[in-house]
Amino acid sequence: MLKTPAPPRTPRRTSPAAMGPRPGNGTPDAIALVQANSLPMLVQRELERMILAGELPSGSKLNEAPLAHALGVSRGPVREAFRALEESGLVRLEKNRGVFVRELAVEEADEIYELRAVLDEFVGRRLARTLDADGVRELRGRVERMEKAAARNDVDDYVAANLAFHVRLVELAGNAKLLEVYRRLVNELRLYRHAALAQGGVLPVSTREHREIVDRIADGKPAAAGRALHDHVMGSRERMRRTAALPAVPASNRPARKPA
Repeated sequence: MLKTPAPPRTPRRTSPAAMGPRPGNGTPDAIALVQANSLPMLVQRELERMILAGELPSGSKLNEAPLAHALGVSRGPVREAFRALEESGLVRLEKNRGVFVRELAVEEADEIYELRAVLDEFVGRRLARTLDADGVRELRGRVERMEKAAARNDVDDYVAANLAFHVRLVELAGNAKLLEVYRRLVNELRLYRHAALAQGGVLPVSTREHREIVDRIADGKPAAAGRALHDHVMGSRERMRRTAALPAVPASNRPARKPA
């Protein structure tokens, strides 16, 4: 059996309010946090943070009792959080064996990037036709948050803002089934994306690409918007391959781009 993971950095928690941002127990913000979120959701968020931070490594077994004790909750919310994390692609449940942090082979990550590029191109084309001025303004605000995180070289905040940006694009596209599939794909890639974005000099490049995506959508040019999103995802794929010490994809294997 693998060693039980170390407790989170915060002291042992005894209330739901302590599971999120730490405004102080009893404050209106803390009460609002508990009212807006179920305890299993708060446990899920903390376990997700621990997985992405590497405190719960890929392949490690997750045991209900030690985690419940470390988080200051009963085993029920932990069990529910496990189920939600399985649906999001971060853990796997094996019958008669338990719950394990998902391991994603680099070859599978490579395939997910290819699929994402196709889906993102569709989303870009649709939004260039349908998104209104308020939607464009919202996307620009999200890019500004990424720019601020990049200026601080805060990879964790950048990854979170980046993920939220892409999921929001799909939400605005208005296809519920696509959103369901997309959420799982991006969750499975999160650890790889974190490592790729942590490379020196990558955050400004990624931020510029996001700004260009919004500009192409705002221009109302479907082909250009789709291409900007496709190329951004494939650029992320190349960064992932460099992080994993894989050879670059030969130019002959890359799809030809049609002019806008």
